[in-house]
Amino acid sequence: MFEKLKAMLTANHARFREIHHPSEGNSERVATVRGTEVGQGAKAMLCSAKEDENILILAILPGDKKLDFKKLAQAVPCKKITLAAPEVATEKTGCVIGAIPPFSFSPHIRLIVDPGLLARYEEIAFNAGRLDTSIVLNAEDYVRISRPSLHDICVTE
Repeated sequence: MFEKLKAMLTANHARFREIHHPSEGNSERVATVRGTEVGQGAKAMLCSAKEDENILILAILPGDKKLDFKKLAQAVPCKKITLAAPEVATEKTGCVIGAIPPFSFSPHIRLIVDPGLLARYEEIAFNAGRLDTSIVLNAEDYVRISRPSLHDICVTE
C-alpha cells in the first residue's frame, strides 16, 4: 500500500513528504512522533450500513475529533452506520486498523471527508498503509487527487 500511495502521489505531482517512525496507530501518539498536531491527522474509519453491510464508507476526520454516526448515515444516506469489523477493514482496504490511508482504492468504498480536516491546516498527515510510516500531504493536493464527498461528520462539541 505504501508504494502504491507514493506512486499515485508522485504521478499526480502532489506535494508530500514521508516520515518513518516507530509503529503507532493512536492519533495523539503518532502526531507526537510525526511532529504534527493531532487535528492534522486524517483519521480513517471504515464503516458499513447496518441494513446492508455491502455499503462501505471510508470516513475521514481530524484526529482530534469523534465520528458522528448519525451525521454519516445522513450523508450516505442510510438508516444506521456502524464501524466495520477489524477483519473486514483489513480485507477491504489491505491495511490494519490505524494504518488505513485516507484514499479509497475500491469502487465499492465511498470516501467521505469532514471539511474541518481540510479547513484547519495546509497539510494533512496519515499512516501510509503501515503503522511505521506516515505521509504529510498538501491538503489541496489531497482533495484534487482523492475527490471525496465533503460532509460534516464530526460530533459537535
